[in-house]
Amino acid sequence: MTHPLVEEAARKAAIAWFSVDGGPARALWCLTIDGDICLVLGPGEQELPGLARASSVAVTLRGDHGGNIATFPVTVTRIRPESERWEAVTTQLVGKRLNSTGPTEQVVQRWAREASVWALTPAGDPAPPDSSGEFAPPRPTTAGTATRKPFKLHRVRRKRT
Repeated sequence: MTHPLVEEAARKAAIAWFSVDGGPARALWCLTIDGDICLVLGPGEQELPGLARASSVAVTLRGDHGGNIATFPVTVTRIRPESERWEAVTTQLVGKRLNSTGPTEQVVQRWAREASVWALTPAGDPAPPDSSGEFAPPRPTTAGTATRKPFKLHRVRRKRT
């Protein structure tokens, strides 16, 4: 039996944060289907490195107010194209996928060739949200490099008073 808080938050979630083996959490698009949080990963889709061989995965969901409401462990299962769940899950995922290129059948065929579909099943009670007020330090990025100030095409004259 899934915790009611997890069940309600997962049902409303369009995005969740996934942490693999205690690493930094990544925000990914997801869809809850039959109690499982389903993801599509691979080329042209989103990435979550290490999910296939992870020993632990934690999912964090947000509440209606936008803040962290629940963090809980999950068990990870890959849904393969030959499985009986494949068609039902991928059809629903394509229906909710924004900016998908092509009709549903083409997208599902591309996912079968190039991507992987995953079902993450809640496997424990949620931990209470962290109320310490501490934030994680920002991750290193090249986006914070200093740039030169823009030059002026002509001189702006000051008005004399």
